[in-house]
Amino acid sequence: MADEVADGFVRVRLDLSYDGREFSGWAKQPSGRRTVQGEIEAALRTVTRSERNFDLTVAGRTDAGVHARGQVAHVDLPVDVWQEHREKLLRRLAGRLAHDVRVWRVAEAPAGFNARFSAIWRRYRYRVSDHPGGVDPLIRSHVLWHDWALDVDAMNAASAGLLGEHDFAAYCKKREGATTIRTLQELWWERGADGVVTGTVRADAFCHNMVRSLVGALLYVGDGHRGVEWPAKVLAAGVRDSSVHVVKAHGLTLEEVAYPADELLAARAVEARNVRTLPTGGGGGCC
Repeated sequence: MADEVADGFVRVRLDLSYDGREFSGWAKQPSGRRTVQGEIEAALRTVTRSERNFDLTVAGRTDAGVHARGQVAHVDLPVDVWQEHREKLLRRLAGRLAHDVRVWRVAEAPAGFNARFSAIWRRYRYRVSDHPGGVDPLIRSHVLWHDWALDVDAMNAASAGLLGEHDFAAYCKKREGATTIRTLQELWWERGADGVVTGTVRADAFCHNMVRSLVGALLYVGDGHRGVEWPAKVLAAGVRDSSVHVVKAHGLTLEEVAYPADELLAARAVEARNVRTLPTGGGGGCC
């Protein structure tokens, strides 16, 4: 099992953040494009003076252009490498990594920890400006401009109909062998003093393009192109709707990943690997 660390190795947790503008997503790519995983693994190999690569496992793979403030990953290092470098590893990584990716904490992980499977939820925020003049140039790389005035109350009313455990196939890019059943725990919008509208979305996990598809649907409600009930109807239909647009990546930031108490980490990892189904006749497809 992936949570059983091999003899002679120690599992290390890394807490990190990055500006996604110049990255082709998190995951390494055979094309050689710049990725967050590739950058950090290369830096680890260099600062530990290792000939081999140490593979990272991440809490949530982010797409090209998506940012992260509270990303979590783990890596299994040989015990002797960890003992030799643990005290200076953080500072050496800071000196090696480019300025658009930072590792903030490096620590030996508790038993049973898996950055991906032990997580109990992930929280994202999506930021939008509907100011007729556009987006403040100083925050343009993290805020989407929507050229229609947004009704935040309508967006919140529509969001309420999406909460709970459902099959989110209508809002996900289907991947072979992967389930689209998720539990959406939190989804709400607020307008800040600066006029930026921020959507907060939290779930046990997300399928591919889920957050950006949900945002796309809710923006249509906010600007009056669709009624409050429309996003829930799309969800109930269970198929992709051509009217649901996947909004641009740069407005999205992974803010936080949460884990249970140390003694529950291993059990959570096992649970997260189970193939999910909805109760027969249950509420997975209804609004």
